Amino acid sequence: MRIAIVGTGYVGLVTGVCLAKIGHQVTCVDVDEDKVAQLSSGEVPFYEPGLGEMLDQQRKEKRIAFTVNPGAAFANAEAIFIAVGTPQGIDGMPDLQALITVAQTIGRNVQHDVIVVIKSTVPIGTNTFLSQIIAEHLAHPVSVRVASNPEFLREGSAVYDTFHGDRIVIGTDDAEVAEMLAAMYAPLHIPILHTDIRSAEMIKYASNAFLATKISFINEIANLCESLGATIEDVARGMGMDQRIGEKFLRAGIGYGGSCFPKDVKALLGMAELSGDQLQILQAVERVNRKQQMRLVEKAASRFGDLRGKRMALLGLSFKPDTDDMREAPSLGIAAALLEQGARVVGYDPVSMSNARTYLPAQVELFECAEQALAGADAAFVLTEWQEFTLPAFVPKLRAMREAIVFDGRNCLHDSVLEDDAVEYHPIGRQLGKKLVTTSFHEKGRER
Repeated sequence: MRIAIVGTGYVGLVTGVCLAKIGHQVTCVDVDEDKVAQLSSGEVPFYEPGLGEMLDQQRKEKRIAFTVNPGAAFANAEAIFIAVGTPQGIDGMPDLQALITVAQTIGRNVQHDVIVVIKSTVPIGTNTFLSQIIAEHLAHPVSVRVASNPEFLREGSAVYDTFHGDRIVIGTDDAEVAEMLAAMYAPLHIPILHTDIRSAEMIKYASNAFLATKISFINEIANLCESLGATIEDVARGMGMDQRIGEKFLRAGIGYGGSCFPKDVKALLGMAELSGDQLQILQAVERVNRKQQMRLVEKAASRFGDLRGKRMALLGLSFKPDTDDMREAPSLGIAAALLEQGARVVGYDPVSMSNARTYLPAQVELFECAEQALAGADAAFVLTEWQEFTLPAFVPKLRAMREAIVFDGRNCLHDSVLEDDAVEYHPIGRQLGKKLVTTSFHEKGRER
């Protein structure tokens, strides 16, 4: 198919490159001229494993192109995908202004019958609303049919998820549109669920809210394990072996972050409030997550008594490994709380240093390697389970600290931290001295 994609962020660019990979002709359009120039030269403007190589391949095979001209992008398109951002507004609900602008642009520019596919995460009823806007702005007597096709991509695993997803959701009451989109995705060999538009919109929010609930639940249990002398890894493993529960999203830590879970939970709460309903479980999920992000700060304050003048090294700044995304990362709140208590805060991340300088308070000193951040530190906070922190070779680096005191917010350090008498180790959900369960974070920890 000939496909146009509006928006070249995580969702739009990954979708475009992957659709090109399975044989479609893709044109991506964006209002940002610099970004379009970057992409046209093969440079990906964010960190996503495997995406740059795949983009290069599809550019060479001339199956993907980039433009700032929507008219050119839509000229021969059989389907137009909308994948622009829906950032959280002041009231907690998604800001739909970019979507509205795109809908108006489509109406003014399409000159033939076309399918418009909404991939952006939007409140229930938005697809119908955007369909009306497109119709109001049509400059030519053409048919524009709208479908909902929510994305389920994890940052850091987005390319993998595209080719190995659990399901593809297509929301439409038009059987022909459903058939065309199913045929488009057929080379992926992923199960397809056909629903009405509103159900497709809700599936995205309900899925993310449920996963956020699992994370907050296991963190509550982890805190109780600390009080009662149980070991959270053993508890989570025992729970996960029950197929009704499943092992994923049961890693205790300092909570969820990123561009999806916090925003989607808040949006669902907002939609419930507008409809006169209450989602009490999700209210608790959000409350627990906010509290959990401060868990390590509380541990440090308890350990030192007074944090004034202490050098605290934050290791891992992005909200999860294999991405440079700093949005809603626990490191932001933790850094602010430590500074508020008078600590000197330094930090390091393997990938997100550029974004970190934008998001973190200006007082945070950033270093280009873990050794520099750890040098002379009074304590280290492991906030993201990057692979370099999980290897045995990392543990000797802790000796550069003034005193090797480690607060592990992801329970990801290698067992050798417990074998090194020089390291004082504070994990989540486990009493000191209890051995870690040797589980690869690549298998179990990336979902957050």
